[in-house]
Formats: sequence, structure tokens, C-alpha cells
Amino acid sequence: MMKSTNQLPGPSAQLLSGLALLICWSSSDTIAQDRHKMTVADVERQITELSNWGRWGKNDQKGALNLISPQKRVEAARQVKLGISVSLARLAEEKRDVDNPNPFIQRMLSIGRDVGSPWAVDNYSVSYHGYAHTHMDALCHLFYRGRLYNGYTHDSVTKDGANKLSIHSQKQGIFTRGVLIDVPRMRGLEYLEPKTAIYPEDLDAWEKKMGIRVNRGDVVFIRTGRWARRDALGPWDVSKDGLAGLHASCARWLKKRDIAMLGSDSASDVIPSQIEGITHPVHLLMLHAMGVHIFDNCDLEELGHVTAKLKRWEFLLTASPIPVKGGTGSPLNPIASF
Repeated sequence: MMKSTNQLPGPSAQLLSGLALLICWSSSDTIAQDRHKMTVADVERQITELSNWGRWGKNDQKGALNLISPQKRVEAARQVKLGISVSLARLAEEKRDVDNPNPFIQRMLSIGRDVGSPWAVDNYSVSYHGYAHTHMDALCHLFYRGRLYNGYTHDSVTKDGANKLSIHSQKQGIFTRGVLIDVPRMRGLEYLEPKTAIYPEDLDAWEKKMGIRVNRGDVVFIRTGRWARRDALGPWDVSKDGLAGLHASCARWLKKRDIAMLGSDSASDVIPSQIEGITHPVHLLMLHAMGVHIFDNCDLEELGHVTAKLKRWEFLLTASPIPVKGGTGSPLNPIASF
């Protein structure tokens, strides 16, 4: 198992080598931050330049999932050669904590001991949007200047739910090639520290190092090591201490690759965003402009270990959202199969 440079045990030479690597990356990050400095105006320009509005028709509600063609599904199925499957879902958190203000609730309705009732029955309740539970964002999840993806207006979402772009539109599920981009592993770390931004250069470097390329219709997962850090150091307040994630400058890279979906072990966005006036520019550019659905809070730790062991960073990705009519998303359990 790799060790974080701020936790490396062993000889001084090893520690100094790790510190030198960390300093090198920190310096590189500072240069990249200066190079990719963005404003609200830059983000709004990208909303126009990267837009998929109308690409699949004025009434489209699937967005970039249209890129998962029957041929793409057949090609993705060929990824399964070993019969190994890995869950990408974080265990449902039932403990209220600083990073989980709305815990998953299981309530037993029957425990099978009543006369004439042999059934064990329970009820689940979860407010899944946020930073705790693995879930999929529907395209109706985010408005910008009164509009959703493809130009749908506020009238599309009422107190009774979303009548356009809801998760119900994706009841057929997700079945395509998945690709893991493991930034901490590339840097020789177990995890990235909160507030660490990932830039297009990092995505290019991963492709070059691993000899793999993200293709049209893929689902891309970004591992920051968020859960490894939480397991090692405990939970932290995301609103105050932030999260590692993609900088908004990565949106153009993702559009160029024509991805079908984006996923991460956090919120995809680096937090804070480094852009004054917009808290989640990656969410904005994916959901609103490009029509790219998002997987949030996936647990990518086992996937990282398996891909490193197999030296395979691509896999069959399957996921089945709960087809709630009018739903703004769904908790779910994505599966990677090799």
C-alpha cells in the first residue's frame, strides 16, 4: 500500500524523498493555479463554448448519456475477462457527523416475531444530495440563471418534482466503459489534501503514464483519496476545510473527450473552487452546459487497489438509479467489472 508523504515511516532518506516529491508537486500546483486562473466571466464563456444544448434535439432529456450507443455497450461488455466486480458505493452512513449532517436512516417496522407475521421489514430514509452518500445527480439538479440543461425553465421543476430531466429518464441504467484516473497514485500519495486542485495537465499526465485514453461515451472517475484520508484522520467540515477535486479548467478537456458521465469520490469540484462567485463550476458546466450526469461521493479505494494490481484502468461500469418519477437524482451502487 502506498503511503502519504506526510505519513511516511522508515529511513530519513525515504522521508526526504517523499518531502521533495511533495514540494515539487506543490510548486507545480502553484504554477498551474496561476496559469488556469478563472473568473465568472470565463465560466460563462465556457457554458456557451462547451454547450451540448440542442445537440440531440430540442426535447432531449438524456444529455451526454446519448453517447452510450448500443455499439458502445457491446464494446464495454468485452471489458469483462476475469469476472471480478468492485462496488463503488460508500457504505450508507448512519452516524451523524461533521461531514454527514443528514445520515442514512433505517427503521425496523417488523422483526418477524409477532404472531402471524414472520417477516422482517424495514423502512429507509435518506437525504442523499451533499457530501456523504453515493448518488447520481440528474440534469434537473442545477439551475443557472433560471435555466436547466437544454434550456428548460424553472417551470420544469415544481414542489411535486421535476417534469423534465428527472432521474426517471435514466431508468434503463448506465452500461458503458469506465475509466479511473487516480491522481494520488500518480503522485505517489495515498490521498490528496483538501483544497488540492486537479488540472488538465494532471489528466494528460495520467493518460500518458498509464497508456490509456478516455474515449467518447466513457464514464470517468476521479480518485482523490478522500475516503482514505477520512479513514486515517477522521471526518472534516467540507464547508470550512474543503475537498480536493477538479478545477473548472478541466471542463474543456472532458468535453474534448466527449465523456458520457463524470464521477468522483467527492463532489468532482475542488472546494473552494478558486473562482470567486461560483461555488461548483464543474457541476455547473457538466449538468447545465454539457448535459453530463454526475456520480458524487463514490468510494474508489478498492477500485484503486484492484486497478493497480491488475494494471488495468478501464472496466465495465454498470449503475441502476432508482427511477423515481420527478426525482432530482438517486442513491445507488455503481459496479466496476473486470
